[in-house]
Amino acid sequence: MIKIFASLLLLTSCATISAPPEYVYKEIPFRNFTLASWQKITEPFGIYKIYIEGDGHAFNAHGRATQDPTPRGNLVRELAFGDDSPNVVYLARPCQYIKSPVCSKRHWTTARFAPEIINDEYAAVKQIAGDNPVVLIGFSGGAQIAGLIASAKPGLNVKKIITIAGNLDHLAWTQYHNLPPLTESLNLESYRKQFAKIPQIHYVGEKDDVIPPILAYEFIRNPTLIIEVKDAEHNSGWEKIYSAVWQEK
Repeated sequence: MIKIFASLLLLTSCATISAPPEYVYKEIPFRNFTLASWQKITEPFGIYKIYIEGDGHAFNAHGRATQDPTPRGNLVRELAFGDDSPNVVYLARPCQYIKSPVCSKRHWTTARFAPEIINDEYAAVKQIAGDNPVVLIGFSGGAQIAGLIASAKPGLNVKKIITIAGNLDHLAWTQYHNLPPLTESLNLESYRKQFAKIPQIHYVGEKDDVIPPILAYEFIRNPTLIIEVKDAEHNSGWEKIYSAVWQEK
């Protein structure tokens, strides 16, 4: 059952979210971006579960880029804040909750997986977990982030990757929807061999028309690693997998 959280935190983006009292809000500054995170760390030398946010509110109902990609949905936060593992972190993407001076629309459109973004997301996880084992959980575009920081850069002790409605090959995704390619972004497809060596599981939504299941099947090429969630759409219907994700250690 999803917990109800009473404590509220007002962020610089004027977005108010709730978090359980054991989570500490920390801003992680880097050269390019400052990343927002909520951290519960009770066993510093144990396994770290790091939940990586999706693309957020990058586009409005008319398909135009917004001024702020901060997510409106709470799927990833519910998963992170409901996880009773000793070390859990909810990690936002660049320009979410906090507007770094360099933030521009390209950072949540064509350059959403640009090298500078992957570098800072990698550095944040490394700073938080050090050499300790890490389980990365990525939703939507957060799956691409998880895959790239684990595969394109050495140094993280990644125990497992879990994706939910994951955008694993954004070129295939843009081609599927007849969208302009993300020309300024790295793509996990380029690191397929490295990625395949990492233990992984992928949850896809039966009714997800944003990241349809076929894209995961075509990229992973191993149906035993994919779990199709009945009736799940891109942003809803995932509650039935919460306990399974929480049990991952």
